[in-house]
Amino acid sequence: MSSTALLAHQVDGEGEPLLLLNGGMMSFTAWDAYVPPLAAKHRVIRCDLRGMLRSPGARPEGFPGHAEDLLALLDHLGVSSAHVAGTSYGAFAGLHLAALAPDRVASLVAMTVADRVSAEMWAEAERMAVACREALAGGSREKVYDLVSAFAFSEEWAEAHAEEIAARRAAVSFLPDSWFSGLASLLSALEGLDARPLLPRVTCPVLVLLAVGDRAMPRPWGESLVAALPRGELAVVPGCGHGLVVEKPRETLAHLLAFLARHPLPVEAPTRQPERNGGTP
Repeated sequence: MSSTALLAHQVDGEGEPLLLLNGGMMSFTAWDAYVPPLAAKHRVIRCDLRGMLRSPGARPEGFPGHAEDLLALLDHLGVSSAHVAGTSYGAFAGLHLAALAPDRVASLVAMTVADRVSAEMWAEAERMAVACREALAGGSREKVYDLVSAFAFSEEWAEAHAEEIAARRAAVSFLPDSWFSGLASLLSALEGLDARPLLPRVTCPVLVLLAVGDRAMPRPWGESLVAALPRGELAVVPGCGHGLVVEKPRETLAHLLAFLARHPLPVEAPTRQPERNGGTP
């Protein structure tokens, strides 16, 4: 188990535990709009993986290290088994967690993800990692956001939310150096990433939720992921890009809630009380 400091996290609500895992550029506050409806029935656990804004420092060696960090968090919270939902980078982390500790993951929703990172996917990620390092050396910090938004959002959403994108772009210049170094490190973990050997070990129900216009993780690669999972299901959301959780929160939430309702945690049998006086009350 990892000896690293506990991941920064927040817990809301009560009920069956649900662990939300961020995309690489996110922090757990990006889920704020999702929490009220989810927390009505679930104990919602949000965290920043190592290398993200609230859990700064060096990321672990590969995604198995992220899985160890997540297991340490679940242990700390007294959670023996949880539903997991992650997008993009977080979906890869969720797949590794489900494969390496299948008894701890009751179900998984893997959004905007693929069975592997192709050379073309890595080329885009590498461009962003280079921009992060250039920003740390005094270059344009806004360029990082320009690259992120170009691949994350559909043209339709970007046009309709131009003011919001401009505000986010301006805010990037105020982020600490640790965000840029952390993002560069997280992106480097995608080089050569291939989840296919793990997939037969992911035995829980998995909903793979894809976006029709996803240029970062194109649909065919996500469909290959579903086909390789023992209990995989596929759903596709139209009219959006890789930033599915931002562009289509209502549709994403509907898929998530419906899937969780279909796959509740098993009810544990009550502990039998010892009989007294040979069974006489």
